[in-house]
Amino acid sequence: MRSKGTSMTTRFGILISVCALAWVTTVASADDTPRPNVLFLICDDLNCDLGCYGHPLVQSPNIDRLAKRGVRFEHAYCQFPLCGPSRASFMAGLYPDQTLIHRNSIRIRERLPEVVTMSQAFQKGGYTATRIGKIYHYGVPRNIGTPGHDDPASWNHTINPIGRDKTEENKVFSLVPGSYGGTLSWLAADGTDAEQTDGIAAAEAAKLLHEYAKSETPFFLAVGLYRPHTPYVAPKKYFEMYPSDKIVVPEVPQDYLKTIPKPAAQSVTRKKEQVNLKEDLARKAIQAYYASITFADAQIGLILDALDESGLAENTIVVFTSDHGYHMGEHGHYQKTTLFENAAHVPLIIATPKMKTAGQTATSPAEMVDFYPTLTDLAGLKAPKILPGVSLAPVLRDVTVSPREAALTQYASGYSIRTPRYRYTEWGKDGVDGNELYDHESDPQEMTNLASDAAHMKQAEQLSKLLRQRIRDANAVPQGLKQFKGKVVPRQLPEAAK
Repeated sequence: MRSKGTSMTTRFGILISVCALAWVTTVASADDTPRPNVLFLICDDLNCDLGCYGHPLVQSPNIDRLAKRGVRFEHAYCQFPLCGPSRASFMAGLYPDQTLIHRNSIRIRERLPEVVTMSQAFQKGGYTATRIGKIYHYGVPRNIGTPGHDDPASWNHTINPIGRDKTEENKVFSLVPGSYGGTLSWLAADGTDAEQTDGIAAAEAAKLLHEYAKSETPFFLAVGLYRPHTPYVAPKKYFEMYPSDKIVVPEVPQDYLKTIPKPAAQSVTRKKEQVNLKEDLARKAIQAYYASITFADAQIGLILDALDESGLAENTIVVFTSDHGYHMGEHGHYQKTTLFENAAHVPLIIATPKMKTAGQTATSPAEMVDFYPTLTDLAGLKAPKILPGVSLAPVLRDVTVSPREAALTQYASGYSIRTPRYRYTEWGKDGVDGNELYDHESDPQEMTNLASDAAHMKQAEQLSKLLRQRIRDANAVPQGLKQFKGKVVPRQLPEAAK
């Protein structure tokens, strides 16, 4: 079903389009070959617990089959492990210190009134840009079925699905009764996939793909699924796929928090009701999260089926990702907002028509700010010169290419970089509140902080120099783009994450 007021172009969007700089206005290249369409698929709060990323239990057959027809990025990272800042960042193609968005519930044009977003670049190139579900920030489940904190100028059409997961909130179990979006909560739901919000979104996407194929409409179609964001709601059959005795709850040494800087310890203990969960409760939470992943995967499958059936797969770029990673008991933490691998690492698969590297894995670091320059590059469109990201198109042609040395993520007062081997983090200005160093060759769980280890001092110094340069670059004010001039305090703990 569609909410009222969807599928329309706003006057504000028209004004932005008219007033913007000149852009390519045709969807055919110089040799008359049609430019590719874009299908941008994103899950909410999905980590890399997927079959194609090597998870031994989670079943994700449809995402896995997309990986076989595309390139899977082993080291892709968000810029901020919280929905609002991350989504504003990749849609603008700018770092959070450039968008000035460091918490939820801020509309992008409150900070950057003249920004040309990724989907706008395609609009200006002659594409129809459509959003289904969550692309910019939404309060979940509060804003399901509404425009949320959307950017109307980014789309020609929008669809806001709403299903029984929203209307049956009273059935959801929560650690804090009545609290769903920021608290561990779940429901093994009655009914079918098609009755859930994401099932409706998938059906709408499939319908649009067939319509676009018939009308030969060039499109940028962004489909944002709400799962596996809390509350973890999926039909009962998905819960049954993950018996409790198969669930493994991560173990954390008793004195672990003493080995990491105070801000890092605060980031994994700030949700007091979720610290030291009893094993039975932890198993149920993890089971529900996995069930929601497999449910979301099924909806991705419906969309991919429609892409194939419509014949559009032959000329459509497909991107699959998440807005950030997620903890499910690692470091004793559940959900997001840390600078550990679990919260920063995102799944990323990019498939292009007739690609010769299909099924291969890229080990180059990649950032979500790279989406914008990559997709405009692949489509032959112009992108704003201010974008700090790099095009990943060369990696799609040769997975051994590495256009980045490291990926940058920030949260609260901390910044972290991830190279193919190491993660290095500093808290406070120039690391005044502590630092962390993890060697992923020997410690992929990031449980042994080597920052004070004499044998790793030189490595820490080199990575500190690189990190501080990356921080300076990420704070550069985009030339020619007006920013909000009011008071912004980017280093504080986001209110919506407390």
